[in-house]
Amino acid sequence: MAGQQFQYDDSGNTFFYFLTSFVGLIVIPATYYLWPRDQNAEQLRLKSLRRVHGRCLWYRLRLMKSQQSIVPTLKKAALLFGWAVFLLLAYKVSKLDREYQEYNPYEVLNLDPGASLSEIKKQYRVLSLKFHPDKGGDEATFMRIAKAYAALTNEQSRQNWEIYGNPDGPGATSFGIALPAWIVDQKNSMLVLLVYGLAFMVILPVVVGTWWYRSIRYSGDQILINTTQLFMHFMYKTPNMNMKRLAMVLTAAFEFDPRSNKDATIRPTDNIEVPQLIRELGNINVKKKEPPFCYPYSLKARVLVLAHLARMDVSEELEEDQRFVVRKSPALLQEMINVGCQLTMMANSRGGFHAPRLVTIENCMKLTQMIVQGLQESKSPLLQLPHFEEEHLRYCISKKYKVRSLQDLVSLKDSDRRSMLRFLGEEKYDEVMAVLGSLPYIKMETKLQVLDDEDSNNITAGSIVTVTVTLTRKRMAEVFEKEQESTPCLTEEAGTTEEAQGDSSKTKTKVWQNKSKAAKKTSKSKKKKLTKKKATPAPAKAKQANGNVAGTEVVAAAATTTTTTTTTAAVVKEDEEEASDKGSESDEGEANKDSPSERDEDSDKQSDTEVDEMAGDDEEEWEALQQSIQRRERALLETKSKVTHPVYSLYFPEEKHEWWWLYIADRRDQTLVSMPYHVCTLKDTEEVELKFPAPSKTGNYQYSVILRSDSYLGLDQIKPLKLEVHEAKAMLDNHPQWDIPDTEEEDEEQEDSDGIEESEDDDEDND
Repeated sequence: MAGQQFQYDDSGNTFFYFLTSFVGLIVIPATYYLWPRDQNAEQLRLKSLRRVHGRCLWYRLRLMKSQQSIVPTLKKAALLFGWAVFLLLAYKVSKLDREYQEYNPYEVLNLDPGASLSEIKKQYRVLSLKFHPDKGGDEATFMRIAKAYAALTNEQSRQNWEIYGNPDGPGATSFGIALPAWIVDQKNSMLVLLVYGLAFMVILPVVVGTWWYRSIRYSGDQILINTTQLFMHFMYKTPNMNMKRLAMVLTAAFEFDPRSNKDATIRPTDNIEVPQLIRELGNINVKKKEPPFCYPYSLKARVLVLAHLARMDVSEELEEDQRFVVRKSPALLQEMINVGCQLTMMANSRGGFHAPRLVTIENCMKLTQMIVQGLQESKSPLLQLPHFEEEHLRYCISKKYKVRSLQDLVSLKDSDRRSMLRFLGEEKYDEVMAVLGSLPYIKMETKLQVLDDEDSNNITAGSIVTVTVTLTRKRMAEVFEKEQESTPCLTEEAGTTEEAQGDSSKTKTKVWQNKSKAAKKTSKSKKKKLTKKKATPAPAKAKQANGNVAGTEVVAAAATTTTTTTTTAAVVKEDEEEASDKGSESDEGEANKDSPSERDEDSDKQSDTEVDEMAGDDEEEWEALQQSIQRRERALLETKSKVTHPVYSLYFPEEKHEWWWLYIADRRDQTLVSMPYHVCTLKDTEEVELKFPAPSKTGNYQYSVILRSDSYLGLDQIKPLKLEVHEAKAMLDNHPQWDIPDTEEEDEEQEDSDGIEESEDDDEDND
């Protein structure tokens, strides 16, 4: 049996094959993933956003960063260097000589293939005299010549050469190791051992340990665990937290402490600049000695957040720190909302402590909106638009327009809006309208049901209620443009109806008259007309005393009375005929009802229609259930991008996308009914399922489905949700499905016995 032989590559050729493959496995995927090919696409995207977001802080910072950044250039240089090394190694491998060639004894003896035996012997004698060791020749060459001669003259050697390619028969299997031989050379053993020890015993443990100790300090959302514990402590301590207290807790996060986060900095100039900002801001609870609110990092972060909300100018050094604090704040507030939800769930399940109030969690959401837009709580949402200042609001809130929200501004007619915003120029007005039209308008539809239940619309005490909310996002310009297009049609129709009424009735109410007075006058005029119509025969009786004229008028009156009596008689006859027809029809109907066969047919038809309706309802419910299951499976498998629509924010230093909070709350009791769901993938349409247990007591409950933006002020929506809870059905101990009568069991046993007897008779007949 052939043996195995391991050997290193003394020439180094195999090592180049290994090195080329290794470099190729790194360079090719790295080029696919790291080559900055999207730089042009990013420039085009920023160019398309310039008309709306050109004044935003994040947009200007992004343009500056793309112009100053050298990271794409470094990536390209590193990848090009890797490709140069790969191509150089590939060229080196292509020039390597093949070491392992097929053994051919004719080539060793310098003979043509198919030479005769005499020619082989003659050539062997010539080469032996030349290369024999006794004659001063090379021993290795002579051994190859002898081996080739034996392969061509000896029958066994020739057979081995033809079968195995070697006159000696099957040789040992050789495995080449693609490493240079100098690595295992005894001279270099200490150096190689030192490199191995440094790589695997020092560098690798340090890298893994550093990564591990850093990762255990953060949660899954990259928030320090110490910060999460801090939030939990203060939300447990203060369930009802106002906005001022909430800002203090937010800025006490350890992300702003230089000892816990290297990105946070405390500068020597803070001792001068921070007190100046405190004096400008006013009362911010500086003298509060409760830790960690009294620590320098917390005080500085609080001052910077409040200055951002007040839109105050700060120095360049503090502006950099302010951008860092503002950039971190939305993620910290989201963590605070998560902590509040956890405490609420713990309070509902265990009890023993008060859960955070609904106002605390909603204040977290409002503070996120305020930080993104750089606005205080008491300010108008109109200040989110460009070119709007405090002194301009008096034009909007005047008695003529009464515009206090973004929706009010959009719903105005274009002429009224232009006259109200006359303090803006044409370019500024177009920019304001472009921004206003790009804001989101969300249409929210809700569906209440109990899944996995026979009667999905019947809500029983303690059942799991599922509220399916469908969110449809549109641009605010699209929605209100349709409304404005539909309103002229309505006004035209109203105008035509008014003209028609004006033609019929000449009396028109004045503009300054009240509608109630006009209505009263019209009703009085109608009453007068009716009384005049009824009093028409009276003048004829009064004129009877005036001779011939009275006589003619009496004759005319008599003629009119005769005509009226004839018409009334005809009407009475027609009524009697109709009544007789109806009576005959009713008699026929009663006679038909008395027949039992027809009653049975009607009942059969009604039962058939009821069965068909029930079958159709069951099919619809089954299809709806299958669709919901497929939708859940798709939602679990697919991962949607969180890149939705960029937020228009004048003072936020980072590009942010539109996200929303959706939850159900009991606003009367100030409690959460379902936990807030963070909708991060709403581009056009999104369907969200909110689940909560129904109350244990029967009755009617009034909840609210609330949708809140995490980026804009004044775009929140609240939709009422009425819940009617019934008593739960009693559990059946013995279901009718399992109640089998004794007669059926006896019949089944009799059938089994008959079957056995028949089988025995068949066997006897076969025998």
